[in-house]
Amino acid sequence: MKKVALHWKIMIGLVLGVVLGLICSQITGGKQFILDWVQPFGNIFVKLLKLIAIPLIMGSLIKGISDLKDISKFQSMGLKTIVLYIFSTVIAISIGLSLANFFKPGDGISLETVETLKSNYVDNASVKSKLLEAETQQSQGPLQFIEDMIPSNIVEAMGDNKSMLKVIFFTLFLGICLLLIEEKKAKPLKDFFDSLNDVILKMIDIIMLFAPYAVLSLLATVVVTSDDVTVLLALLKYAGVVVLGLLLMIVFYCLCISIFVKKSPIWFLKNISPAQLLAFSTSSSAATLPVTMERVEEHLGVEKEVSSFVLPVGATMNMDGTSLYQAVAAVFIMQVLWPEGLTFSNQITIILTALLASIGSAAVPGAGMVMLLIVLDTIGFPKELLPIGLSLIFAVDRPLDMLRTTINVTGDATVAMLVSKMERTK
Repeated sequence: MKKVALHWKIMIGLVLGVVLGLICSQITGGKQFILDWVQPFGNIFVKLLKLIAIPLIMGSLIKGISDLKDISKFQSMGLKTIVLYIFSTVIAISIGLSLANFFKPGDGISLETVETLKSNYVDNASVKSKLLEAETQQSQGPLQFIEDMIPSNIVEAMGDNKSMLKVIFFTLFLGICLLLIEEKKAKPLKDFFDSLNDVILKMIDIIMLFAPYAVLSLLATVVVTSDDVTVLLALLKYAGVVVLGLLLMIVFYCLCISIFVKKSPIWFLKNISPAQLLAFSTSSSAATLPVTMERVEEHLGVEKEVSSFVLPVGATMNMDGTSLYQAVAAVFIMQVLWPEGLTFSNQITIILTALLASIGSAAVPGAGMVMLLIVLDTIGFPKELLPIGLSLIFAVDRPLDMLRTTINVTGDATVAMLVSKMERTK
């Protein structure tokens, strides 16, 4: 009997999770059953992925750098990576702004719907925490994000997945210094990280055996904790514009793979699909990173020296899906609450601010909303309307977060393949 491919197992788990969630949401005590007996398995899976993310970055990145032999190759690869990430993010934001201006999703929202959403979410604890977090970030200096990249204590940084940039900085520094000392002296440490990398990859293989069941758990939890259906329907046009933009980004990635890498888009999507499905289920680029690296290296044929640098950096600074969502959400909120602010100059500011905000954003669920608040505040959106603006989109944020994280991960894989192709043809 032919073995079922992993992506099909995950897809089956996803469908069964939705079905289980729908059934339990209609049964008395069903929601509590999911929260008590199903949700913990999904949480355990996500924790396992996060557990190995930092060791994987360190082992893989140091192995990749130390195998380069020539530091100039690392400089070349780094420049290509950053330029491609910035370019793809600008494309994503531009698509989002274009669609939001063309379809005008905010025009269909009635005052009654605004009041309903305001009463449901304006005092929500999550909304308040995101407002506070955005306020804290805005009070920082213009170079704070660079300062935040430098850890004062690497052990402390390794204990927090939100500090991935700090770990990447330390690991890059360590890997470069390994290149600069005698090979004989560097060999023991290099051998240690080579071995660590192999062990972590085996851990990924074992953890992924549990993936279909974890996806079932995560999706069932999302369904039973979803908001009022009538509210979701009111925001359907806004959500539809975001989804259309995200689909166009998939088309953009497929064109890049077809034209520049000379590979079939179907082949690309098939091989990256397990990482996409996990990104959809977890809403976290950081949690998905171990799987993304495994798929890109083992199934898409990208060299370890490329993937070990491009993908960890991308998980932190490449937020194509999130940036596109911010563009649509910002215009949608302004169409409803502040139509006079929809000027050309403000929309150019949205592109620049969303680009800068995406670089230092945490690769965790909900980070996009904090970035959105910073974008809105930068263009002069009335501060007293910010809580109402956030409450407008909060009801559909979770499913959209799942979709935009999928795009983020796909963008990381696309850039890794492009950089790999460029490095081979030099």
